[in-house]
Amino acid sequence: MRLFAAVLPPEGVASELGSVVDELRRLPGAEGLRWTGRPGWHFTLAFYGEVAEDVVPDLSERLARAAHRTAPFALSLRGGGHFGGRVLWAGASGDVRTLRLLADRAEAAARKAGISMEDHRRYRPHLTVARSRSDTDFEAYVTVLDDFAGREWTVGELSLVRSELPTSGVPGEQPRYETVARWPLGAGA
Repeated sequence: MRLFAAVLPPEGVASELGSVVDELRRLPGAEGLRWTGRPGWHFTLAFYGEVAEDVVPDLSERLARAAHRTAPFALSLRGGGHFGGRVLWAGASGDVRTLRLLADRAEAAARKAGISMEDHRRYRPHLTVARSRSDTDFEAYVTVLDDFAGREWTVGELSLVRSELPTSGVPGEQPRYETVARWPLGAGA
């Protein structure tokens, strides 16, 4: 199964971002982008790719320990940017240091469970809102996101999420996400 560890924003926070994304979708050229649906909004901490069923219990146990060792922390959505001309994202503010620590722990949990994490890059907190198949000038979109500052919330759990990529070939079909496990943060921090 295709898995990743994530922090999921609460519904109220997603609604605030949704208002801004609605504005972005009215900008010229927006119809050519693949917009991430609200069920897909998350901060990926570590992407594991395809994970064998028999590895999931060990990974889950290690993620539970990582969550237990990480205290709850404050986070908010703020601003945005892009990776090249292909990915538009909303950013994070608040205790980003602890978010990075949780990402490091989620990655270490995978390595210790035997999952290859060869494509490691320095963690950059972001929530993907749109993608493009070709290079796109995201400047107008980033300008709108620069003014966005969402409400602060307390991150209280780590989630293990399963994703299924679209297979039908229907334009606009979104990946499906299922949270397969959640662990509360804290108690051992």
